[in-house]
Amino acid sequence: MTHVRITATHLADGRELFYFDDSEPYVSGGATRRLDDPRPLPPQFADGAQGPQMRRDPLTGDWIPMATHRMNRTFLPPADANPLAPARPGAAYSDGEIPDTDYDVVVFENRFPSLARVEGTPGPGDLEGEPLWEVRPADGRCEVICFSPDSTRSLREVGLHRMRTIIEAWASRTAELSQLEGVKQVFPFENRGEEIGVTLHHPHGQIYAYPYLTPRTSVMLDRAREHRAATGGNLLADVMTAELRSGRRVIAQSEHWVAYVPAAGRWPVEIHVAPLDTSRPIPDLAALTDAEKDDIAGFYLEILTRCDMFFPDSDGSPTRLPYIAGWHQAPVGEGRDDLRLHLQLFSIRRAPGKLKYLAGSESGMAAWISDTTPEKVADRLREVATAYVPAGLENPGDHR
Repeated sequence: MTHVRITATHLADGRELFYFDDSEPYVSGGATRRLDDPRPLPPQFADGAQGPQMRRDPLTGDWIPMATHRMNRTFLPPADANPLAPARPGAAYSDGEIPDTDYDVVVFENRFPSLARVEGTPGPGDLEGEPLWEVRPADGRCEVICFSPDSTRSLREVGLHRMRTIIEAWASRTAELSQLEGVKQVFPFENRGEEIGVTLHHPHGQIYAYPYLTPRTSVMLDRAREHRAATGGNLLADVMTAELRSGRRVIAQSEHWVAYVPAAGRWPVEIHVAPLDTSRPIPDLAALTDAEKDDIAGFYLEILTRCDMFFPDSDGSPTRLPYIAGWHQAPVGEGRDDLRLHLQLFSIRRAPGKLKYLAGSESGMAAWISDTTPEKVADRLREVATAYVPAGLENPGDHR
């Protein structure tokens, strides 16, 4: 178990910031990070500015947040104007988000949020008086989590100790955000690579607290309820058990976790990671035991290492695979017993220098066509293993 000290403060515009320290002298309380933000920032939504609103698509039932202020968010700044880097007193750039000159892991409210609770934003209603067009405040919350003060690193390179702190931060923020009024689900995720749409190269992720159930969660919840009515079982637990029983697409296993390529995977590279214990509900990261958190730290780093070896450079060295990795967690309220924590990591890279574009069938009809098979993806991910290899599988990696 890693001991982590959490220190809360506010930025100049009122947003919350949390330092998650695992190093001395901060973790023991011998010293404290800088808490004041010297920037002359006005309140985040000043001069009567309204927060983001969302409209419901009458054809699908999906909620679509409208966050026009995000058009002005930071886009691929130069290295010396990185808003996620530690503060550099005296430097020409002075608009960084972290007040201290160093940090271990830090979480703060997004300066350009897609979801935010803002006083004065109109409540639920109809657009232009038409009942078909429902409108509500998009009053959730968006946070940024910085994995390292080093802008050149990726999450794969932070090390075991720091990865454990990141797991603790995800779990802590999940628990806190789940208590906010109106929040329906919490989703920690990482976008990696310009191909994915990253606008800041610094190693970081995001945590969204949605005021509605997302379309994917709603579909999974419907399927899970159908499965429970038909079999009495938990769908996600039963899918994991079936993958273990087959073994064909299992790529890694530890004491508490398993990773597999889903049987109906749709992306060129796709991995699901799930906790092995089915004797108790595990709805979210906050429900993990210390042993499960300790175990997933190294397990996650191994998965990321394999991803970067999936399409290696010409000299055999790793290349950074563009990916999205997100922790799917059960809803905060209704439906919590029917879904279960699991990680989904996927990439749009289908070959070196080639991307999988979501064209007419995928984008227009949500009808997916895969250019590979899950079995081929699993074979490749086992070929590049270095640890956590399931027993009985032929593999060039070290067995653990």
